[in-house]
Amino acid sequence: MEYVTAVPHPRTEASETAGPSNGRRSLGVALLFGAAGAAVALLASRQEWCSGVAAVAGGKLPLAARGSDVTGVPAALAVVGLAALVAVFAVRRAGRVLVAALLALSGAGAVAAAVLGADDSSALDEKAAEASGGTASTIDALSHTAWPYVAAAGGALLLIAGILAVVYGAAWPSMGGRYERDGAPRPRRQKAVDPERPEELWKALDRGEDPTGTV
Repeated sequence: MEYVTAVPHPRTEASETAGPSNGRRSLGVALLFGAAGAAVALLASRQEWCSGVAAVAGGKLPLAARGSDVTGVPAALAVVGLAALVAVFAVRRAGRVLVAALLALSGAGAVAAAVLGADDSSALDEKAAEASGGTASTIDALSHTAWPYVAAAGGALLLIAGILAVVYGAAWPSMGGRYERDGAPRPRRQKAVDPERPEELWKALDRGEDPTGTV
């Protein structure tokens, strides 16, 4: 004989509260990481990534290249990732998953581009060629800074935000969500009708209301 109990299983209540809690926590972390990652990647792209000295016309010319001179990919993907982070709240269901995936891919691409550009000296070679009138010039005292890895860290934050959006994005609110419930139109509140005033009864009938109903 099957045992029947009226006591609810303890896991049911825990699962109902764990879902919204995880959604709110992941939303806050994704917003923080996404905004910070885009800002860090953009800031690092404007800093000096490498420097050196070129021999030009018998003299020495100090040269420096910023991140935007080496590669513009991290900064561009940071802008794309930031736009995707905002767009996550404007779409739903499959669209939200696609935008979240774009956010994650933007972060991954920014990391790869920054790491590949960390040891790149082609920007300095181009600057040396321009300074020497197109003749070949060697770069001495070549040095690299840590800013490419800072840009990579910003891309990593964007990547984490994208992963969180893919995994937990279905539980996040959307724009205008607080004005909606289940998609059904809200019933219009029926005004009270005084049965002793016939004109109000006729007005209620014209509005499609039941003047005999209870308010």
